[in-house]
Amino acid sequence: MSRDAKINTLLLAIVAALAVLPLALGLGDHKEEPFTGADAQAETAITEIAPDYEPWFAPLYEPPSGEVESALFALQAALGAGVLAYYFGLRRGRRQGEARAAGGTGDAETPAPGSAGPGA
Repeated sequence: MSRDAKINTLLLAIVAALAVLPLALGLGDHKEEPFTGADAQAETAITEIAPDYEPWFAPLYEPPSGEVESALFALQAALGAGVLAYYFGLRRGRRQGEARAAGGTGDAETPAPGSAGPGA
């Protein structure tokens, strides 16, 4: 196994552990909704501290349920990951193209500039 494959496997194991350990260890069992977002936890804390607090702004769109909200968040994350993957892929492709152009390591079918080419 190459060094890069070992590093990728280790990183994948760490990500899996970060996802599974909170559930396996029962973190948050004492809470009503243990894995709510920071916004919901902040709202709860504010209402406990100042019950008459009025928010400055209201949401533009309030999803009908938590499942729809989660789906929209997942869609947003997928779109962001797609944009990042496209950008980094484009950057890598350009870099490889520049390296091929500078090094002259083209395909076997393509003759190098200034050469006679196949069959000449």
